[in-house]
Amino acid sequence: MKFALFYEIPVARPWDPDAEHRAYKNTLEQAILGDRVGFHSVWTVEHHFLEEYSHCSNPEILYGAIAARTERIRIGYGVRLLPQPYNHPIRTAESVAVLDLLSDGRVEFGTGRSSTRAELEGFDVDPHQTRAMWSEALGHIVGAWTEDEYQADGTYWRMGGKRRVLPKPLQKPHPPIWGATSSPDGHREIGRHGLGLCSFTVGVPPEELSERLGLYRQGLSECTEPAGKFVNDQAATFTMVHCATDRQAAYTTAAESFVWYVKHGSWLIGSVAELLEGKDLGTYEYTAMPLESHRSGLVDHLSFDYLHDSGSCIVGDPDECIETAKRYEAAGCDLLLCLVNPYKIPHDDVMQSIELIGKHVIPEFA
Repeated sequence: MKFALFYEIPVARPWDPDAEHRAYKNTLEQAILGDRVGFHSVWTVEHHFLEEYSHCSNPEILYGAIAARTERIRIGYGVRLLPQPYNHPIRTAESVAVLDLLSDGRVEFGTGRSSTRAELEGFDVDPHQTRAMWSEALGHIVGAWTEDEYQADGTYWRMGGKRRVLPKPLQKPHPPIWGATSSPDGHREIGRHGLGLCSFTVGVPPEELSERLGLYRQGLSECTEPAGKFVNDQAATFTMVHCATDRQAAYTTAAESFVWYVKHGSWLIGSVAELLEGKDLGTYEYTAMPLESHRSGLVDHLSFDYLHDSGSCIVGDPDECIETAKRYEAAGCDLLLCLVNPYKIPHDDVMQSIELIGKHVIPEFA
């Protein structure tokens, strides 16, 4: 199992004039350290309008800065939103290719369709069309990368005649492609497309994750026509991670942020069910349960002790982190996306955590 850094780039209130500047500079410094201590990759989200939770709306600028300051660490889109009008597929193909050239072929291209009310409603996206738009956009992106001349001619995007979409990515035939999902049926759908899996399921034990990874593998076995030019059969999942020299210190530092992230994140997912209330949820059926958990008050009972004791996060000293990480490996995870700052963990503590994971944890999985 390989290890990656994963970022939402939260900016906790109260905000001061330098808060966002500091958050981005800290993330860059942490990515540089991750490169030095042996992390496989660094990934960030693309989110819009999600106050405190994620101020990472245009991550490609950050990716360029990381590419310029690092040598080995791969750079993952976690994820690029593909539905209309978030990102035009031809512009996506161009942007990813430029990053791949500048990073000497270090791009991992993660894709997704969006799963919060603030973003879907804010960009006037029809939730019932997002999966179809995601699938069509993938086809255009791969075509633009791999064909000398390409013409988009689909339901959502069309080009008047063929064009040379330039530049082309350095990796041939193209960077590895990943698909993100939070729902059980989505895991199987990603497999059917022949994509690497980004399982964005948080707050559940790794043993429960194993069932979802099984659905992904089932989907892979049913894949007859991959979305890309090759099948990426790697499964990644993300979890909150904090490592310190002392177990109790790790718990104390992580507790507030870990609980806040799961509670707030589940509300954001449930907000889609609220948006579609009284209507067919379609492929967003999975958002109904988080909404009900908030309305019933069930989520209020979530505690750090539950997250820790169930293995729904990785926290403690290096020995405990190794022990819990092995449960994720046993569940079938190939790449562990480590959310090292879910909310307001201090920068110095995050840096120490990255250093300890690189020195003690990663070598145990080499």
